[in-house]
Amino acid sequence: MQLVECVPNFSEGRDKNIIDAIAQAIQSIEGTTLLDVDPGADTNRTVMTLVGSPESVLEAAFQGIAKVAQTIDMRHHTGAHARMGACDVCPFVPLIGTTMQDCIELAKKLGKRVAHELNIPVYLYEEAATRPERRNLANIRRGEYEGLKEKLNDPDWTPDFGSAVFNPRSGASVIGAREFLIAFNFNLNTRDAKIANRIAWSIREAGHKGRPGRFRHVKAVGWYMEDFDCAQVTMNLTNYKITPLGEVFDEVCRQAETHGVRCTGSELVGLIPKDCLIQMGRHAIVKTAKNPGVPEPELIRLAIQTLGLNELYPFDPNKKIIEYCVSDPRPLADLSLRAFANETSTSSPAPGGGSISALSGALAAALTCMVGSLTIGKKGYESISDQMKNLCVEAQALKDILVRLIDDDTEAYNRVVAAMRLAKKTDEQQARRKEAIEQATRTATLVPLEVLRNTKRVAQLAREVAENGLKNSASDAGVAGLCARAAAQGAYYNVMINLPGIEDSSWVDQTRNEAQALLEEVKKTTQDIEDIMLPK
Repeated sequence: MQLVECVPNFSEGRDKNIIDAIAQAIQSIEGTTLLDVDPGADTNRTVMTLVGSPESVLEAAFQGIAKVAQTIDMRHHTGAHARMGACDVCPFVPLIGTTMQDCIELAKKLGKRVAHELNIPVYLYEEAATRPERRNLANIRRGEYEGLKEKLNDPDWTPDFGSAVFNPRSGASVIGAREFLIAFNFNLNTRDAKIANRIAWSIREAGHKGRPGRFRHVKAVGWYMEDFDCAQVTMNLTNYKITPLGEVFDEVCRQAETHGVRCTGSELVGLIPKDCLIQMGRHAIVKTAKNPGVPEPELIRLAIQTLGLNELYPFDPNKKIIEYCVSDPRPLADLSLRAFANETSTSSPAPGGGSISALSGALAAALTCMVGSLTIGKKGYESISDQMKNLCVEAQALKDILVRLIDDDTEAYNRVVAAMRLAKKTDEQQARRKEAIEQATRTATLVPLEVLRNTKRVAQLAREVAENGLKNSASDAGVAGLCARAAAQGAYYNVMINLPGIEDSSWVDQTRNEAQALLEEVKKTTQDIEDIMLPK
């Protein structure tokens, strides 16, 4: 599976008919999903977020820009946001199975086509930039639309694609490739845009008047939003992994207080990676000295509450977190316990032993996390509090992986069945069917192998809490060990039963050897747990 994201910003945020027409042009391309349309009346700008396969997103982005060229006339455009064209900026972002280099190539292809077919000058920026001074969007956009005609006469600002001829209707477009950008606005309980600007200057990387700002990878300005009757610090966070959102939020709150105002909440423009909100949730928990190893939904809830994301309008995680928007359905993992047991008990061969093995591994991880959580803060266990917190975070992650593998195993089985049902009347059909069965069987082997790999680590963590965790919960650690052993043994059975259906003997030998080694490690670790539970 290959997925890229594209986030074009169009210079129209008030005319619903135009916005809908652009959205329809994008949605007309098969293989592309338009996840979010976020118009702003004050900025007179709409941010659209689309994801899909690289080629489908490339085509959808072009169709959106082509529609914009027909419907938006920059000669009549005004708005609070800096801009230089009808399609002002259009970045590609690698998501799943794609690299930054893939996105750079997409940016170049789109830029060339926009310039040649639509006669719009195009500049490349960020990772696709052809010159160091063109990496920063603000440098390219300086002077905005009103200064573009003069800028095009400067040899230093010759477009990367297209001729240096001013297009009065469409302006120019900036197309590029970048890491995930988070567009975030912090709401202040004041109408004074000057205060918002001062806070923005203090946090952004560029600073103000030669004084550097507090954070790298932060671009920010302040403005007054008439729709919400408040000033906002509007921020682009270009690398949340280096500059965490929680640290920026804390500093905005601190700066606001020094100016006699408060940050009352925040607003997300577009979508956000799940990991960023999970990181924010853990940041909030750590500030209270509590255990950060809690389930994902609780971390997301806490992040939303801490940031005040519901202040201006309801924040729906299923529509604003990108992974939730594009994730495959999980029909088994989402069942109730009773419904899952009922489904397993029917004559249908799936879910079967593979899914149950993954479930056993997930339960082992959950129990391990529980014992770790109960240990934190208890008298006599203060010296290992941080150790247990780290353990709980890791156990939660392993639990989530193994829960996902419950459905993956059943899906893999279904692919094998589908491959076997392919037509086999002609030699060509037989060859295609044979290849499909081989590939599907490999996948059906790799899923339980992945269960084994993750269960190995779960067993190690279970041994850790058995040795060092709260003694009153020792039996829970013991059950975690038993579940881990069952998960590993069951996954091993499912690896072995599939290997005879694969012709590549080298691959078979390698997979068998790895599975056997993993199983032996889990057996040894879980025997250690049993020895702790039942010393001789």
